[in-house]
Amino acid sequence: MGEGGVYRPASLGEVGFIHCSDFGTATLPANIRYRGRTDLVLLEIDPVKVEAPVRWEDGAPPHPEGIWFPHVYGPVPHAAVVGVHEFPESDGGGFRLPDSLAHR
Repeated sequence: MGEGGVYRPASLGEVGFIHCSDFGTATLPANIRYRGRTDLVLLEIDPVKVEAPVRWEDGAPPHPEGIWFPHVYGPVPHAAVVGVHEFPESDGGGFRLPDSLAHR
């Protein structure tokens, strides 16, 4: 998950933030950008444990229904990751929220 006790993906250096989703929107970017991938997991993050600013903003590109996504403007400490959930593509194609998160 990263060195130095923090998660710091390439997007942080490229666009200045980490792309995130909530339970209701996690499948949207997955179905657009990651079809066919078999190595995805969802990191469940406790925002209280994130020291960097978290802002709800338009996606890139903006969602046609105006849905906003959380963007974290700094690294995410490993201590803020409170769950790791398998995120396989469904048999019929496309992603759906794993059962471990779907009923919250």
